[in-house]
Amino acid sequence: MTDSTITSATLEVRDLGKTYTGRGEPVEAIQRLDFTIAAGELVCIVGPSGAGKTTLLRCLAGLLAPSRGEVVLADKVISGPPPGLAVVLQEYGRSLFPWLTVAQNVELPLKEKKVPAARRKELVREALEAVSLPDDGDKYPWQLSGGMQQRVAIARAVAYEPAVLLMDEPFAAVDAQTRFELEDLVRSLWERLKVTVVFVTHDIDEAIYLGERVLVLSGRPTIILEDVKVDLGDHRSQLETRSHPEFSRLRTHVYELVQAAKKGARSVAEAGLSH
Repeated sequence: MTDSTITSATLEVRDLGKTYTGRGEPVEAIQRLDFTIAAGELVCIVGPSGAGKTTLLRCLAGLLAPSRGEVVLADKVISGPPPGLAVVLQEYGRSLFPWLTVAQNVELPLKEKKVPAARRKELVREALEAVSLPDDGDKYPWQLSGGMQQRVAIARAVAYEPAVLLMDEPFAAVDAQTRFELEDLVRSLWERLKVTVVFVTHDIDEAIYLGERVLVLSGRPTIILEDVKVDLGDHRSQLETRSHPEFSRLRTHVYELVQAAKKGARSVAEAGLSH
């Protein structure tokens, strides 16, 4: 990976388990997960509340050590936040520093990465253009709408030139129209940059619209209930894609899987569903 080129990388989850221990009884959040996300792939993760989606994302980001198994990025085991990985969170307001301008917020991780000043300026400009905020660099986050603030958070991640971009329910706090715009932004950036994207969401429609695959998690302790392939083409639009019969079929199938997971199903057979 270089400072000037975004290079995607394969992400492998091998026999991953996570058990929380505290004052009470141990809680097994993730039982066993095995999956691979190919370089340049966009994969969404859904599941019932409490299914360990955020725990999984923290393990992928190197922010939380697994109790068993490992996460491997570009053939290297993750033991802490790895270079070449960026995270975009739901609480964009907390992730932006209000006393820094938009451009300074985007530039901050580049300084920590020790990118030369001239290159930093170029990357910030390119990132803000990519998220349609080319003229807002001198503004402060509090002067922007919620959707624009989330665009800044995405710009900061893109400017970092990650191999893998992790997104944890990044659009949950914005209105529906802005959500659609941000979904299209993620798809367009992914198509252009070919970065590996892992997108966690509660929204089944969003997962199907964005993803090439949807990993449906069971209830706790978490396993993968099904790895659903999404065959809706590379180029998607909010109206045409969402009205396609295959979109409707996939939405129904994933919805039924999530409902079965809530009832304790641990396999597609137990869920009583077919593809």
